[in-house]
Amino acid sequence: MAGRLTRRWSPSLLQVLRFPVVQLHMSRTAMRASEKDFENARNQLKLLTKDPGNEVKLKLYALYKQATEGPCNTPKPSMLDFINKAKWDAWNALGSLPKETARQNYVDLVSSLSPSSESSSQVKPAAANEKQPGSENIIVTSQDGITKIMFNRPTKKNAITTSATFHTPFSELGQSPEGCASYTFPKIMGPAKAAEMLIFGKKLTAGEACARGLVTEVFPESTFQKEVWTRLKAYAKLPTNSLRISKELIRSNEKEKLHAVNAEESTVLQGRWLSEECMNALMNFVSRKSKL
Repeated sequence: MAGRLTRRWSPSLLQVLRFPVVQLHMSRTAMRASEKDFENARNQLKLLTKDPGNEVKLKLYALYKQATEGPCNTPKPSMLDFINKAKWDAWNALGSLPKETARQNYVDLVSSLSPSSESSSQVKPAAANEKQPGSENIIVTSQDGITKIMFNRPTKKNAITTSATFHTPFSELGQSPEGCASYTFPKIMGPAKAAEMLIFGKKLTAGEACARGLVTEVFPESTFQKEVWTRLKAYAKLPTNSLRISKELIRSNEKEKLHAVNAEESTVLQGRWLSEECMNALMNFVSRKSKL
């Protein structure tokens, strides 16, 4: 199951579930960016606080590769290698575009993403040892006996509230349950309710998830922080060794079973990924997403 959590975007992270058509306008003939402009644009890109989206990331990747290496010269990845296949398609689509033109287009695109729309040539290069804001993907803080680990993402909330939904579209994607869901879901909610989610892809509201035992409590978004921190501060005052030992007792009898289930699910998934049915389902999913 995939959760929607957010982090400050890093240009090194490319997450792609579709193959967008890269459309670049190459008609500009005037300016030619220097190597310094190009380097400044790379540094400016690291300062972005908002994820520009997969299609823009692909354009940036393709232009960078074209500007530094020239036309695409690597073998075409397998259709099952979705991320590298999308990156290869984007780079290959640039054809024989000159390095200088690709460099200028890269600088122009980065400049257009800047909130101030300043020219990248006016951006100061980052110092070698300077830590950029949001360069870390994880934020860890400790206070009053509570350690908080959060994804460093500025625009979306890391909280499950009444507006959250829970969805496991395994069958829709031609796949099978993973993450031990084939064992834990029936145990938590019974085989019939588990089948609704794992086989038929039923999407649950937060209230339904709570009723089925997937989550323990649901709070309105307006009071989420207050409710959660009240409980966390109370839990932090409990004897830590007692908590640890009790947790181990509750889970110790399940570990061997969970490892066995995980191994079986992984074997089945490998077979599903290589099947024609799974490939067709994934391609249909990609096609629908690209039309949105």
